[in-house]
Amino acid sequence: MKIRILVAVLVLANSMSVLASDYVIHAGRLIDGKSNHATEKMSVIVKDNRITDIKSGYVASAEGQEVVDLKNHTLMPGLMDMHSHVDMIVDAEYYTNKFFKDEADQALRAIQFTEDLLMAGFTTVRNLSGTVSLNIRDAVNAGYIPGPRIYAAGIAISTTGGHMDHTNGLNKQLSHLFGPPGPVKGIVDGPYAARQAVRQRYKDGSDVIKLAVTGGVTSMAKSGDNPQFMADELEAIMEAANDYNFVVAVHAHGAEGMKRAVEAGVHSVEHGTYMTPEIMKLMKKKGTYFVPTISAGKWVEKHADSYPAIVQPKARAVGPKMQDTFAKAYKSGVKIAFGTDNGVFPHALSGGEFLYMVEAGMPAMKAIQSATVNTADLLRISDKLGSVEVGKLADLVAVEGDPLEDITLMTDVKFVMKDGVIYKNH
Repeated sequence: MKIRILVAVLVLANSMSVLASDYVIHAGRLIDGKSNHATEKMSVIVKDNRITDIKSGYVASAEGQEVVDLKNHTLMPGLMDMHSHVDMIVDAEYYTNKFFKDEADQALRAIQFTEDLLMAGFTTVRNLSGTVSLNIRDAVNAGYIPGPRIYAAGIAISTTGGHMDHTNGLNKQLSHLFGPPGPVKGIVDGPYAARQAVRQRYKDGSDVIKLAVTGGVTSMAKSGDNPQFMADELEAIMEAANDYNFVVAVHAHGAEGMKRAVEAGVHSVEHGTYMTPEIMKLMKKKGTYFVPTISAGKWVEKHADSYPAIVQPKARAVGPKMQDTFAKAYKSGVKIAFGTDNGVFPHALSGGEFLYMVEAGMPAMKAIQSATVNTADLLRISDKLGSVEVGKLADLVAVEGDPLEDITLMTDVKFVMKDGVIYKNH
């Protein structure tokens, strides 16, 4: 049975892509990620998995090169989502999966999620928590399944009863069965356990760190915004994280928990619902990125009635505020990195975040840059991704028409190349 599953997965992966080759891509319009304007009629040369040249006009192909005709399209860097959940979907079974599904079931289902993200134009994602996210990352890297390049946090770090405590809501018998979660499973109390959790993530092979520093919406706990880490715990986490060169992201809705995290030196704030002008000023001073996840807010607000009773009031309170917070943060000059919180909603809909950002006052070019050069900067991978430049990895996507005139085009990506391999060309 295991052999049959592996063969099926390999066939799927191979059928979805054209093996890496040498290409001349004729782009009617090029957004390189760095310039604030697009250039017309450009040729991008790709050899193996690298961009080797960029030329004005439509140059003829040399021997061994294949021409990709995107003259009616806008070519841009591969998109990046800094708040993704490739191994989950909050659907009708989400709250009971721990009782009826194995981790293998979760991993196999994720094949569809990673494919959806890649087909939507996301060639790189930061996966912020998930019990099998490291395995999914490794499967994509090995070529077993199609998907974006994944920077995975593994199991998120929370406090007892916090947003990411998976034993929330269980009765006493089940709590006893699961046992008290500790640093290995991401639950910490006090600075020593906090350091241990970071070191455990390093041991597990995590690429980044994810903390839940306030309450959240979808968890089986009452508060959606109370602070859930003390200052000494956050300081201990950041000391350990910096020793291991981790980028640290924090789930945060409430102001007090958010402020403590920014003061401790975290690298990005996710959601930020109740962010205050004081926190915005502090984030600008510290250089902290804001990952807004407006899409998740819109989704939970619309579907509040479908959640468990303890979740519904949080969804109705938090969801409507997130887009307005983003508008204020962008206007104040806080650095923005694109992120959606897909998994709370279907992964294929992640491009809708561009519409919400532009609707809230961000220019289309800035929205695209938030998902390319800004995200690369946050992940510390600007030397290889985030812009269309000679020497960088050939992660390229295209939409038909001009997204600077019609941002809705970002929800219908027609061409996807990741690491020099064409996965989609409509």
